[in-house]
Amino acid sequence: MAATSGIAEEETQVSSSDENNPRLDVYVWDMDETLILLNSLLKSSYAESFNGLKDVRKGVELGRMWENLILQLCDDNFFYGQIENYNKPFLDVMSEYDDGRDLSDYDFNTDELGPPHDDVNKRKLAYRHRVIAQRYLQGLHNILDHETIKAWDDLYSKTDEYTDKWLSSARAFLEECSGEKKDVVSSTAYGNTSTNSTNAKHQRVNVLVTSGSLIPSLVKCLLFHLDSVITHENVYSSWDVGKTQCFRWIKERFNHPNVRFCVIGDGWEECEAAEIMRWPFIKIDPRPGKPHRFPGLTSKTVGHYFSVVYPNNKNDEE
Repeated sequence: MAATSGIAEEETQVSSSDENNPRLDVYVWDMDETLILLNSLLKSSYAESFNGLKDVRKGVELGRMWENLILQLCDDNFFYGQIENYNKPFLDVMSEYDDGRDLSDYDFNTDELGPPHDDVNKRKLAYRHRVIAQRYLQGLHNILDHETIKAWDDLYSKTDEYTDKWLSSARAFLEECSGEKKDVVSSTAYGNTSTNSTNAKHQRVNVLVTSGSLIPSLVKCLLFHLDSVITHENVYSSWDVGKTQCFRWIKERFNHPNVRFCVIGDGWEECEAAEIMRWPFIKIDPRPGKPHRFPGLTSKTVGHYFSVVYPNNKNDEE
């Protein structure tokens, strides 16, 4: 567990009995090979770990279909062809340059976004980020045509079946972590952030920190049905800044005397960052028979990791 080594951040003391400060649990997720499977399909490592029980060629084919669909949506609906070289760690980072202009008649194809990186071009990028956030809230069913939606639904079902319900069980676990089975709601209780639970005694939020670029990561959230349990404000890209910096931003954002953090992912970078922050880390292992995978990971296991790092809490396995 990543809780006792590394360069220590200031430790947070948490007490579940403080009625004036209800507990806030922040689940910090990795995406690829944690909440979704994609790279391991493309590289066939997922299928090969089953020692002949999985059709390797089928897994690679599914991965390629996902890759094509992600790139298509990025370019057709989320300006990726225009802003691929302007990756940012989160959407709201450009909000200070957005003057609130009505964009209903704005032509994004002729505004000549590009160098120099002055305030004028930062405003153009901010406009695109605003539209991307709006489309994320709309959901793909309100953006795509019927044929594309059917192909997407079929691909999701086939992939979920091939991976023994990895996708649907990961999403169900996110719902369990958020404390409800409904669409996320916004809350201003913690620094104008979006939380996933409004229980007065115990609030929970899912945050995504991915090493991929921001726009494809948002599109993946939509395609893999994660947008109702992870708001666009809670999606971070560590591509340029690293996961430790993202974790520090998250700690500052959820600045609360009764907050607890837990990192869940499969890679060394989030493990190292969790150690630096003194946050518990749960390593996902997609190999069959391993407990920290989907299906398999339970709230009881997560509660155990919480209790080791935050021992002052009671009922950590609730």
